[in-house]
Amino acid sequence: MWVRSTMAYRASFAMTAFGTFVACALDFVAILLMFSHVDSLGGYALPEIAFLYGTSSTAFGLADLLIGSTDRLGRRVRDGTLDSLLLRPVPVLAQVAADRFALRRLGRILQGALVLGYALVALDIDWTVVRVLMVPMMIVSGAAIFAAVFVAGAAFQFLAQDAAEVQNAFTYGGTTLLQYPPSLFAKDLVRGVTFMVPLAFVNWYPALYVLGRETPLGLPAAVAFLPPVVAVVCCAAAGAVWRTGLRSYRSTGS
Repeated sequence: MWVRSTMAYRASFAMTAFGTFVACALDFVAILLMFSHVDSLGGYALPEIAFLYGTSSTAFGLADLLIGSTDRLGRRVRDGTLDSLLLRPVPVLAQVAADRFALRRLGRILQGALVLGYALVALDIDWTVVRVLMVPMMIVSGAAIFAAVFVAGAAFQFLAQDAAEVQNAFTYGGTTLLQYPPSLFAKDLVRGVTFMVPLAFVNWYPALYVLGRETPLGLPAAVAFLPPVVAVVCCAAAGAVWRTGLRSYRSTGS
């Protein structure tokens, strides 16, 4: 329904999608401005940063397109309109994800994919079969990990009722973090996004394998192959948290 509504005004859709594209592109413009004054950032050259940026942005863009609308759940909990979703013979999570589905978010995916394409052309890498397969693997697994964070953040809103910004700190903030190399950040932060909220498996570890870089924290190179496993575990955990939050919902009482 929302897609049909959007495409009823094609010029408006094109402008909003382009606006999203430009707004997201400004992040990479900031990186280009940095490289106009330095040759490397945290020991990484521009194509390497572009590779991190492209994989992170594309993975997040896919998750944001498919399930990013869950950040509106707090409003429904607060005003009691979530009740109407409970009456329909469709999973509540699917309804929340589809609520005001924003097709304009395709602009973010396109922008990230273009930067990733530039990186793949500019990088001087010995492309083995494993390295080639690692790129789509990290994007799909990364999108699943981000989706799990979206769902877990939405479940938290059953308790907090207005915690969209807390959720955004781990989703939008997480993708910005992953656009830069781990060498820029304190070890404690790297440990946090490895063992607590495992965003580092979105692109850091597989990307470092592709780039031939050592992993931070002294972890073995085999962690580069763990993103699919981490994605499955995160999705299972997020599903359990979502079901717990949904069972605790008591409406507004009005």
